[in-house]
Amino acid sequence: MIGRAARAGRVMTRHRSGVGPVLATWTTLALCCALSSAAWAEALPEALAKAYQTNPQLNAERARQRATDENVPQALAGYRPQIVASLSAGLQSVRNLLPDNTIQTANLKPWVIGVTVTQTLFNGFRTANNVRAAELQVQSGREALRNVGQGVLLDAVTAYTNVLANQSLVEAQRSNVAFLRETLAVTQRRLNAGDVTPTDSAQAEARLNRGLSDLNAAEVALAVSQAMYAQVIGNAPSQLRPAEVVDRYLPKSREDALTMAIRQHPAVMAASFDVDVASTNIRVAEGALLPSASIQGSASKSRNNDPTLGTFAEDQASIVANVTAPIYDGGQAAAQTRQAKEITAQSRLVLDQVRNQARTAAVSAWVANEGAKIAVSASESEVKAATVALQGVQREAAGGQRTTVDVLNSQADLIQAKARLIGALRDRVIASYTLLSAVGHLDVKTLSLNTPDYLPEVHYQQVRDAWHGLRTPSGQ
Repeated sequence: MIGRAARAGRVMTRHRSGVGPVLATWTTLALCCALSSAAWAEALPEALAKAYQTNPQLNAERARQRATDENVPQALAGYRPQIVASLSAGLQSVRNLLPDNTIQTANLKPWVIGVTVTQTLFNGFRTANNVRAAELQVQSGREALRNVGQGVLLDAVTAYTNVLANQSLVEAQRSNVAFLRETLAVTQRRLNAGDVTPTDSAQAEARLNRGLSDLNAAEVALAVSQAMYAQVIGNAPSQLRPAEVVDRYLPKSREDALTMAIRQHPAVMAASFDVDVASTNIRVAEGALLPSASIQGSASKSRNNDPTLGTFAEDQASIVANVTAPIYDGGQAAAQTRQAKEITAQSRLVLDQVRNQARTAAVSAWVANEGAKIAVSASESEVKAATVALQGVQREAAGGQRTTVDVLNSQADLIQAKARLIGALRDRVIASYTLLSAVGHLDVKTLSLNTPDYLPEVHYQQVRDAWHGLRTPSGQ
């Protein structure tokens, strides 16, 4: 929209000054082409959906979360029996000296087969606390995943709006170069007619070269932003539609933004779960100071396993209860308990730090969003005023009341105002999404993106009570 309005304004200006009827026709055709391509243009929600599905950083975080889910069945294994089977076989040469000084020799082929089942009955509540800690780690990991998802979506918004802004800036700089070429051509014709001096022609030529340099810089910035777009979203940008702000999802006041950030931001919630994990690990460490009990059953069969040659076969079966109580372990369990308490204290301080960061981010995002609104309004007014000023200077220059440099300066003011407006509109969109992220609501559900929401609970339920199996739920 910025580029179209700017081009239309320049066409009117040049037409009034008597130059550029061909350029006016070209601009009209460009507008028609842009309108016809809108049917297949890519909108911001579509780009966000692609990034949500294909971004490597986000998919890597999902894989990390699936790995964290496996901590729960590992902890639950402490409740289940441990079964071990054994088999041994070999060759054994025996030479026995008997009390009557006779020698007994034999070559044996001993083998033993057995199975042992061990069931823990009590281990100082360490299994229960390990399960609790693993479940809390899963909750913390889910919030960390949600936080990474917010960051990826915000990166996608930034990449999208940067491409859109740089495209508009390139269009503005191209139109500026076209204006400067026409101005230089008109100045040279007037120089040949004796109406202006060589200084006017030199000034017009210098401004044209500056415009070409600015156009090159804008094209370089566009190429860089297009590469970043492909990195974040997963495909090269095509025709992009103007991005819209998300004010309808934002909090109504600064105080609401602060409250939502402190209570609902995923980084804060993840840090809160980390405190619970650390507190639970204290009880895990303390469990090493408590007695433990287990029961063990075994059965075995052996042949040719007696080197005294007194028996040929032996079959055994047993069931044994074991109770152990730690008396002194050199201070290891006590040190681990103290360590867990210090880690818990650290986790609480980290939680306070994260809350302060969330509060600061929310305030900054709120202020930036409000400031972006003012910047857009001021830039729009500046562009309108600069357009009127350029038209006036051109009319006055045609009447001999203004010089060529006055026209060039007025055009420079206009192109700078348009560049500031393009940047302000980009910043306005990014600021609204940044505020939505700062309060913890930049997600697929809030934005109603046309893509399935990734639910980490699905994988968790698939593996939580798995007793065996090497394949993941995805088949790997």
